[in-house]
Amino acid sequence: MRATRLFKELLENERTAGLLLVLCTVVSLALANSAWQQGYLAIWHWPVAGGTFEYWINDGLMAVFFLMVGLELKRELIKGELSKREQAMLPALAALGGMLVPAGIHMLFNHGTSTHAGAGIPMATDIAFAIGVLSLLGNRVPLPLKVFLTALAVIDDLGAIVVIALFYSTALHWAFLAGALAIFLLLLALNRAGVKHIAPFLVLGAVMWFLMLHSGVHATIAGVLLAVAIPFGDGGPRSSSGKLLHVLHRPVSFGILPLFALANTGIVLEQDWFHNLFTPNGWGIFLGLVVGKPLGIGLFCVASIALGVAAMPKGVKWRQLIGVGVLGGIGFTMSIFVTLLAFSDPLLVAESKATILISSTVAALIGYAWLSVALPHHRVKRPGHAPDPAKGAGLPSQP
Repeated sequence: MRATRLFKELLENERTAGLLLVLCTVVSLALANSAWQQGYLAIWHWPVAGGTFEYWINDGLMAVFFLMVGLELKRELIKGELSKREQAMLPALAALGGMLVPAGIHMLFNHGTSTHAGAGIPMATDIAFAIGVLSLLGNRVPLPLKVFLTALAVIDDLGAIVVIALFYSTALHWAFLAGALAIFLLLLALNRAGVKHIAPFLVLGAVMWFLMLHSGVHATIAGVLLAVAIPFGDGGPRSSSGKLLHVLHRPVSFGILPLFALANTGIVLEQDWFHNLFTPNGWGIFLGLVVGKPLGIGLFCVASIALGVAAMPKGVKWRQLIGVGVLGGIGFTMSIFVTLLAFSDPLLVAESKATILISSTVAALIGYAWLSVALPHHRVKRPGHAPDPAKGAGLPSQP
């Protein structure tokens, strides 16, 4: 199995971005609990154009992140790793199981309480962190396993977008929403008319984002709608979608997501902070991510393969698939994002963020340890690629 150049670029970007996110989180936590606490936390509340610095990161820059996610998913569905039914079904169904079971666990602990809205928190997988951890195992990881995890995480992000749109929207302002949808229809018409220049789509996309921001539906959804409307062409590097995706990867991976991590992980840990985690919401998040994610992914994989709906990736063993399911419990970015939509109480948000960080760390450690045992202890040889003992084996060359 060979990787496309764009897919290899995604892996390389996400690997480094995952390590950068870890660094930003450690720095943010350290500064929030140091002598510079007040000054550091005040940065994110600086007034900017009628909002705060943190507000524009979460509602503005994250729309660009969702635009990139939408473009990635569109590419994979049309031309990439999910373009064939047999390739798409296993990660798609695994992602569904990895969303339903964790949400069910959280609901089990929080049904009928004030924290029931947090059911969407343990549903997400952080693609950058998950691939970052998997990359630490180097060339022992079969390429189909990397493809499965990447596809799982991308589809998981789509699921999170749907959940946000359906369950975390505030009171709707129909005039703004109608305006946003009218812009979306205009964008689709431009696509249909064969307009290939990217500028009109970006300008109208910005207008759609502004209208969505005031509609009651979370503004980041505009990023996904814009991705749907942008012409795909042949999906190559010179197509509109290919050029935009290439331009977005580095700013999003090394700018927007690190900023998001810095702005949202500055959690002040009180003396008894650890005891605050043993709440229904805390247990729901922790067990949802650490237990529910691998359980849901594993059960849906077993069922889909047993029913003949999907097939096991070539060269991948069950114990390796389970290890990737454990890595799916690394929620981080998307889990924190949903937390900000689910809760308004600052103490509850801080408690949830701390639990997400602990849960994601536990999932990362268990997943890494599991795969260290489950994967072969030698480099995986791939077709068309001869490992260089001096440099190590990388991803296969472009066909």
